[in-house]
Amino acid sequence: MPRSSPYVIHLSAEEAQELSRLAAKYTLPYFEVQRAKMILMAAQGMGNDAIAARLDTRREVVSLWRKRFFKDRLAGLEERARPGRPRAFPPRTHR
Repeated sequence: MPRSSPYVIHLSAEEAQELSRLAAKYTLPYFEVQRAKMILMAAQGMGNDAIAARLDTRREVVSLWRKRFFKDRLAGLEERARPGRPRAFPPRTHR
């Protein structure tokens, strides 16, 4: 039996427009586009399992972003500071 999320997403016109714009941009980082698509699908009433299957990701990932959007709206989809020590060396630029 599929689980239903307690976080039901209802979008305002502005939120729907912004998420549609983000989901259609191919120049944005992949994770930003995926998050926008997840929320748009959730607003259409799709469950986490269905969204995960369609976007080829895990249900837990969809659940996380649905919850963050529910609590913080568009600001919840932004990257947050990660715990731990910052990188000591810059990423490798060439081999």
